[in-house]
Amino acid sequence: MKLMKIYRESDARYAAAVAAMNRRSIPGEEVRQSVAAIIEEVRRRGDAALCDYAARFDRVELTENGLRVTEEELAAAQAEVPQDVKDAIEASLANIAYFSQQSMRRDWSGVNAQGCEVGERFVPYDRVGIYVPGGKAPLVSTALMTGGFAKAVGVPEIVAMTPCGPDGRVNPAVLVALQAAGATEIYRVGGAQGVAALALGTQTIAPVQKIFGPGNRYVVEAKRQLVGAVAIDLLPGPSEVMVLADSSANPRFVAADLLAQAEHGGDSVIAFVTDCEELLQAVEREIAEQAATLTRSAYLQQVLAESADCILVGDLETGADIVNAFAPEHLVLVVEPQREEAMLERIRTAGAIYAGTYATVACGDFLAGPSHTLPTGGSGKSFSGIRADQFQRRTSIVRMNREAAVRSLPHVQVFARVEGLDAHGRSLELRTL
Repeated sequence: MKLMKIYRESDARYAAAVAAMNRRSIPGEEVRQSVAAIIEEVRRRGDAALCDYAARFDRVELTENGLRVTEEELAAAQAEVPQDVKDAIEASLANIAYFSQQSMRRDWSGVNAQGCEVGERFVPYDRVGIYVPGGKAPLVSTALMTGGFAKAVGVPEIVAMTPCGPDGRVNPAVLVALQAAGATEIYRVGGAQGVAALALGTQTIAPVQKIFGPGNRYVVEAKRQLVGAVAIDLLPGPSEVMVLADSSANPRFVAADLLAQAEHGGDSVIAFVTDCEELLQAVEREIAEQAATLTRSAYLQQVLAESADCILVGDLETGADIVNAFAPEHLVLVVEPQREEAMLERIRTAGAIYAGTYATVACGDFLAGPSHTLPTGGSGKSFSGIRADQFQRRTSIVRMNREAAVRSLPHVQVFARVEGLDAHGRSLELRTL
């Protein structure tokens, strides 16, 4: 079985493969219609709709009184989860707090040319929602990479949505992570319906002001459709990685990164771009050898065969252009050390870059500090990943004394005359008489 689809410049399919890398995050009509119907049902029926969708999609019978995770369940999760898991959670949160302190926006003020005092004030949102997907794996780290930033900024109400299993339970490690990340309410609701409940509110769930977190294409489309009713962070869908490497890369490490991404399943996106034929062949051999030692060998090889694309380019500059067109969620960049800074300057659209031989997406996903909730599907051309200042509401402030009013008046009168808004000009003129 061929483990990657490979495109070389000499291939007839090369140009089409490179063109396909230039992505736009546009949902299909079936997804749009399905999500619109779900949102309308939640808007109209509230909790009852959430229970019906839980039965339909998650195969679990929930009551309206059973949507919220109870204090007893949270205590049981604390007792069940091993200490080493709790230690890892705390280590990750400490790094998130450190990273947040560096990137948080801070109040400032100054004086403009007319003598007006101008500035900005930044305060935490009062109530935010975080979405933590379920599905193939308990995404403990996603609870931290969303809620942890809200906690670091000081958001007082952090509302978590995460699907439960058919037995009605939420994974205990996820519950412990959500508690550590400051969640004040946790609901066992997933999918587009969970996003709709956060945005619109139900009989049980009060609406939030902004929603954060990744999800499948239905979750992402729900966030897109509900902008206006609520603010959103970005459009983070199924996970993806691109590796851009030259001959200096270790093929064992590159193969390991591609196999790690394959663990996210068939809807993940995997791309490998290199200017070195020898590296490409060595990575193929390494994938086969390493996959044979992993517990889900056949599955991972199948994912790679279906989802992994390798493009052999003539030079790294062409590779960087492909990266910018693709806008990967994660970019692993391994080039000669003396070329690294130049390549970093050339790459503009990656959600996160893991630069150098020893930087791994896994460390970024779990521990390093920056959020792993990043734009996917090409939306990195417009969005950035979650960061601390997204949990802050910005307000501008203007203070003026009479002298500033006098000095501002001539320019304001010109704008008022040009735009035909004489009352605007009069409102400042009266203050100068």
